[in-house]
Amino acid sequence: MARLAQTAGLTDIQQEILSTVRDFVDKEIIPVATELEHRDEYPQQIVDGLKELGLFGLMIPEEYGGLGESLLTYALCVEEIARGWMSVSGIINTHFIVAYMLKQHGTQEQKDHFLPRMAAGDIRGAFSMSEPGLGSDVSAITSKAVKDGEEYVLNGQKMWLTNGGTSSLVAVLVRSDEGHAEGTAPHKSMTTFLVEKEPGFGEVRPGLTIPGKIDKMGYKGVDTTELIMDGLRIPANRVLGGVTGRGFYQMMDGVEVGRVNVAARGCGVAQRAFELGVQYAQQRHTFGKPIAQHQAIQFKLAEMATKVEAAHAMMVNAARKKDSGERNDLEAGMAKYLASEYCKEVVEDAFRIHGGYGFSKEYEIERLYREAPMLLIGEGTAEIQKMIIGRRLLEEYRFQG
Repeated sequence: MARLAQTAGLTDIQQEILSTVRDFVDKEIIPVATELEHRDEYPQQIVDGLKELGLFGLMIPEEYGGLGESLLTYALCVEEIARGWMSVSGIINTHFIVAYMLKQHGTQEQKDHFLPRMAAGDIRGAFSMSEPGLGSDVSAITSKAVKDGEEYVLNGQKMWLTNGGTSSLVAVLVRSDEGHAEGTAPHKSMTTFLVEKEPGFGEVRPGLTIPGKIDKMGYKGVDTTELIMDGLRIPANRVLGGVTGRGFYQMMDGVEVGRVNVAARGCGVAQRAFELGVQYAQQRHTFGKPIAQHQAIQFKLAEMATKVEAAHAMMVNAARKKDSGERNDLEAGMAKYLASEYCKEVVEDAFRIHGGYGFSKEYEIERLYREAPMLLIGEGTAEIQKMIIGRRLLEEYRFQG
C-alpha cells in the first residue's frame, strides 16, 4: 500500500500536510465511515476535525486567512480523504470550487466578504448548474434572472446540489438575457449568482427552498438536494465578478478543478479497494493456502495496482497543469475519465476477491461498491469527457492539408 500512488517532487510542507491528513483519515474517518454511511448520517465530528486542521482554507490565499496551497496539494489531500470515505471529500470539493471561482473571478469586495470566512470554515460553499430537465447539456438551463432595479429576481429549479442543506453560500448558474442581444449564444447569456442562505432545509431565505435530501444508492452522509427559486431577490453586487454573461466560463473554470477532484476521489477509493483486496487475499484460505497464492488472484492484484498507479499519475499531471496556469481541460478530462473507470474496475475486482463476503454489509468493500458508480457521472459522464478529449485532440493535431 505504501508503495502505490507516490508523488515525486513534493515540498516538505506538502509532505507534512499529507502526513497529517493521512493520520486523520486512519484514526478519525476509516473506523466510523461504514457505520455513518449505513445510517446516512452527516459526519459532523469529522467535518469539525477538518475545520480544525485548516483544510477548508487549503487553497484560499494567505491574505484571506487560508493556507495558499496548490491544486496539487488539495488533490492529494482529497485522495487521502476519499480513501477513508468518499462522501467527506464531496463536502470539501464543492466548497473549494466556489472558493476557487471567487478567487479567480470575484470582485475585490466579494473576495473580502466571503474568502476569510470560507477559509475558517464558517461559510461552507456549494455550486449549482444542473436542473431536472438537463444533465450535461448546460446550454439547456431554463432557470432565469430578471433585473429589477438594483436587484435580480431568480426563478427556477436546480438539481443534484451537493451540500445543499449544510452550505451557507451557493454559486448558482442561471440564464440572464439582460444586456444581451436576441439570438446571443446560450453560453454567453448565463450568469453566476452568489446566493447566501441559512443552513438547513425548507425555506432557507425568502424565495429559496431546499427540500429534503435525495435518497441515493451510495455517496451517503453528504446531503444532495434540489434548490427551488421562486421570486428569489439577489442584489446586483452578488453577480460573480460584477458582470452578467460570464457565468458559463466561470463555472467551466471551476468544473476543471472539480474534475481533478473527482479523479483524486477515484484514486483514493481505488487505493482503499486495493488495500482491502490484498489484505483479504492473504487472510482467506482455499484449497489449503491463502487465495493470494493462487495465480488468478495474483493477476487480479497486479492489474488493480497498475490501474491505481496509472490513475494517480494522470491526476497529478492534470493538477500540476492547472497550477501552472495553463489550460488543462484535456488533462483534467483524461484524468477524470480514466480514474473513474479504473476505480469502478478496481473496486469490482476487490469485491470479487471477497467472494460472498463482499455482498455483506459487514465488509467495507460493500460500501465502496455502491460509491464507485457516482464517480462515473459526477462532473460530467465518461461520454462527455471523451467529447472534450476528442475535440481538444483535434485542436492540437489539426491536419494542415
